[in-house]
Amino acid sequence: MKHTGDSEPDELGLSLKEAISASISRGKLVPGATNDINSSSMVPTFANPLWKEMVVLSKRSILNSKRMPELFGTRLAAVLVTGFILATVFWQLDNSPKGVQERLGFFAFAMSTTYYTCADALPVFLQERYIFMRETAYNAYRRLSYVISNALVALPGLIFLSFAFAMATFWAVGLDGGLSGFLFYFLMMFASFWSGSSFVTFLSGVVPHVMLGYTIVVAILAYFLLFSGFFINRDRIPVYWIWFHYLSLVKYPYEAVLQNEFENPTKCFVRGIQIFDNSPLGVVPPAMKVRLLQSLSNTLGMRITSSTCLTTGLDILKQEGITDLSKWNCLLITVAWGFLFRILFYFSLLLGSKNKRS
Repeated sequence: MKHTGDSEPDELGLSLKEAISASISRGKLVPGATNDINSSSMVPTFANPLWKEMVVLSKRSILNSKRMPELFGTRLAAVLVTGFILATVFWQLDNSPKGVQERLGFFAFAMSTTYYTCADALPVFLQERYIFMRETAYNAYRRLSYVISNALVALPGLIFLSFAFAMATFWAVGLDGGLSGFLFYFLMMFASFWSGSSFVTFLSGVVPHVMLGYTIVVAILAYFLLFSGFFINRDRIPVYWIWFHYLSLVKYPYEAVLQNEFENPTKCFVRGIQIFDNSPLGVVPPAMKVRLLQSLSNTLGMRITSSTCLTTGLDILKQEGITDLSKWNCLLITVAWGFLFRILFYFSLLLGSKNKRS
């Protein structure tokens, strides 16, 4: 029996590239067009297995990235410039009460920066939306393949950005922990970039316009920073806003790096007369501070000298209200946020594909 042109694709099958080409060339299943029976039967339900779709889509994304290297270059430059500024502003912080406050400020700014630099991922899907709708309407590939390949292609760049920022800041600022502390700091940076990139990718599947998306991203990230625990401790947040504290993407990285810095119980940050540094008595001459310390010792009935440790890193964590989660739990939660937003991105594609085949 002679095969017609319309029946050959069903029996022989099409490669993914041919299916994509067919969807682009015919274009009869885009929004506003009628679904012709013959054209909708030109390809099988899906022409290729999931893994092959992921490979082809990943190669296409990599090729598009190579054609526009300035996008990643700009993002890397922003991370390096920010890291350089932070490293020079917070250069080699000491272990004094002022050094503690400066560390808190550094960590809050550093963690929020990782999320703001992910905003450039917003236009990626918005620019590809029309092509994506056409191709998935013709069943050229699964939406799941697109989501997974999108995440996999993003990972190497996120790892590189995380390592660059960690290298630029960790030793320059004088953070604690040695090599193990640096490795956790790097992992936390990567988790932050991952969750931030996933969050912005999800928004790109929901928000139809780039400028509107940027406005929403900036606003929400500002709220995340506000409720992260830096500006106001968890136990001081009003009960009707405490839920936002636990939804804050900045909360978990911020608490993790603080624990990484202050978890050493033998490291002291306030000794003897340093107790007066953050008070009006800080301007009093050192000799007067020693006498005040002696008076305080007599009143309390305990010996406090200029070398007596009064505040350790664990005390600082308690003062900041960081007592409910370990740093590894914070790391896992941050990574989980990234996966959750990728899942939500997938569902946004499903709900947004009004022209999908029946």
